[in-house]
Amino acid sequence: MRTLIADHPLVTHKLTLLRDARTDTATFRTLADELVTLLAYEATREIRVAPVDVTTPVAVTTGARLTAPMPLIVPVLRAGIGMLDGMTRLLPMASVGFVGMVRDEESLVASTYANRLPARLDDREVFVLDPMLATGGTLVTVISMLQDRGATSVTAICVKMVLEPMDLFWLTRPWKLPTVSPVFGLTRSKSCSPCTTPWKPGKFVNIP
Repeated sequence: MRTLIADHPLVTHKLTLLRDARTDTATFRTLADELVTLLAYEATREIRVAPVDVTTPVAVTTGARLTAPMPLIVPVLRAGIGMLDGMTRLLPMASVGFVGMVRDEESLVASTYANRLPARLDDREVFVLDPMLATGGTLVTVISMLQDRGATSVTAICVKMVLEPMDLFWLTRPWKLPTVSPVFGLTRSKSCSPCTTPWKPGKFVNIP
C-alpha cells in the first residue's frame, strides 16, 4: 500500500479551521468540501487518460481525456457521504456507489447494512471515501467487496488516519491512501484520542 500524507499549506489551514471548536456548521461543511477536493486532486494524479486530438482556435493539438469506463466513487455510509460533493466536483462524470458499514462496539467487527455497488468493476478505477480510518477493518471489508467484483485499482481517501502499527499490517495490498494529518491515536476500545506525536507530511511512501 502506498500512503500519501498531503503536505500543502492550504490543506493545513483548512484542517486547522475544521478542528476549531468555534467553527459553525455551515463553515464546517464548506471547509470539509474544499478539503476533500484538495485530496481528490492528489488521489487522481495517476488516473488513466488517453491521448486525443483537439482542434483549438489556433491549430490542432494533442490533449488527454479520461478513458472508459469512467471511475466509480464509493462513499462509506454514513460519514463518507459528506465527502461526496467535494469528490464529484472534480469528477462529475464518475458513477457513484454506496456501502453502509456499522461496527459492533464490543467485538469491533464491522458488518454491512447497505450495498449499492455494480455487479462487475473490471478495468474500472474506484475511489473510496471514508473520513476516519481507525483500525482499518471497515476499509479492508469495503475494498475486499470491490475486489470480489473485479476491481484492481482502488484508492481510499481519508481525512484523518489513526492507524496503529498492527493495523497497518492489514493494509498490505497494492492500494493507495491519500490522507491528511494523522495526529490521533487509538484507545484500547479503538476510539480516537489525541496523540502527541504527529506524523511528518510527505509524498507517497511504501508500507511493507
